[in-house]
Amino acid sequence: MLSAFRKYLLIPRLIRLSSSAPKDPLTAWDQYWGNVRSTGAAGDVLWDSGSDHELEGYLPKLSLLDPTLPIVDVGCGNGSFTRLLARHFPHALGLDYAANAVERAKQESGGSTTTSFAVSDMTAPGASRTVATALGEAGFSGDANVFVRGVFHVLDRKDRASMAANLLPVVGKRGTVFLAETNFPGTPVDYVTHLGATRDSIPAPLEWAIRGLPMPGRFGSRQRRKAFPASDWTLVEEGAAKIETRPLSNPSEPDVIPGYYAILRAR
Repeated sequence: MLSAFRKYLLIPRLIRLSSSAPKDPLTAWDQYWGNVRSTGAAGDVLWDSGSDHELEGYLPKLSLLDPTLPIVDVGCGNGSFTRLLARHFPHALGLDYAANAVERAKQESGGSTTTSFAVSDMTAPGASRTVATALGEAGFSGDANVFVRGVFHVLDRKDRASMAANLLPVVGKRGTVFLAETNFPGTPVDYVTHLGATRDSIPAPLEWAIRGLPMPGRFGSRQRRKAFPASDWTLVEEGAAKIETRPLSNPSEPDVIPGYYAILRAR
């Protein structure tokens, strides 16, 4: 009982930190990526573990995607997953609506010919045309697979539905969507204490995210059903996932957030 009370003493500090975040999400994300000094296991970015361990856990599920099609990594950030996906598909296109994220991804990819990157807001009207153009510049046309890791849980309900609708023409008849999202069952206070926050100390990458970014939500089966209506999408598979962050509580191992995955195809 006492430890639970101490946990909630964090609330004033969390409110104070989050009040400094820009109100406009695009400004927040672009400013965040513009200020990133380093990525990977010892870097600034909370959700970049610097390891391919999480993706390796997804590979049996990703085998359900057509391996002859390119894959589009929506919300690519610094491109860590984009580069890993390029090992398993003929091309990986990373998209992010923060221009500073895309610039960072290009820099970290070092001129790779199996990856490319573009700025795109996948909740905006006509976003699928941006994807088609970017894939065309990489030498691909037609249907594509889609990989989404940690995007839907930071969108509101309207933008979730808009993004899902924009993915329909991207996957077409042959492509498949694989998504993995955080689906933490507790309160925001429970969430940050799970990642090592205490009244006296908050891990630096976590504090930086709280200071600069919109408050995340959760995305599980119930949220997926609303975003991906059965009239448009067929659910192939869903289940629990493990979303890895950069090491926080243990310097040698990523921390893990309970998550959710789903595999979907257009009807």
